[in-house]
Amino acid sequence: MQNLLLSVDRLSTFIGKVFAWTALILTLMISWEVFSRYVLNKPHAWMLDFQIMMYGTLFMTAGAYTLSKNGHVRGDVLYGFFRPRTQATIDLILYFVFFLPGIAALTWAGWQFFNESLAIREQTFSAEALPLYPFKFIIPLSGGILLLQGVVEIIRCIICIRDGEWPSREEDVEEVDVEKLKEMVHVKDEDIQALDKYVVQEGAHK
Repeated sequence: MQNLLLSVDRLSTFIGKVFAWTALILTLMISWEVFSRYVLNKPHAWMLDFQIMMYGTLFMTAGAYTLSKNGHVRGDVLYGFFRPRTQATIDLILYFVFFLPGIAALTWAGWQFFNESLAIREQTFSAEALPLYPFKFIIPLSGGILLLQGVVEIIRCIICIRDGEWPSREEDVEEVDVEKLKEMVHVKDEDIQALDKYVVQEGAHK
């Protein structure tokens, strides 16, 4: 079972990382549009639509990735003080009451939107139209992956209620732990303070 859960985590992670490249595409395209508009005096009518579609794609495909890393923001400040079984019970109830109905509706409606858009080969309304139906396919795709990841999280809740501790997750990039970093490079606080003295003295000379 654990291998199956981690396999879904890897799928969500892979899809999230693939579509994360849209951030780079957005950066390059916006930079080019600024140069083209203000330096070459040749703006593109389709650029705003393209930016909106890329941002929407980035936002929607990040959902399952973030859920697989347990990275969504929690509004309840008391949650972290609860025992794992209590946390899992609360999560399980909320998954069934809010998550499953909402994401299932999103996936179903998104599939209908995509089919209707594909049937008429829908385009944007700008002077230089872009095809819209490929972007609308992102809605059911993201919803389906998020729904799959949600099922995995529900199974994790059940396992935690049974065993009293959360099962492991797929590891990914984490924020740098300064203390661990200092241990890795064999640096002590005294060494940093000694370097600070040299920096202060150098600044005084200047």
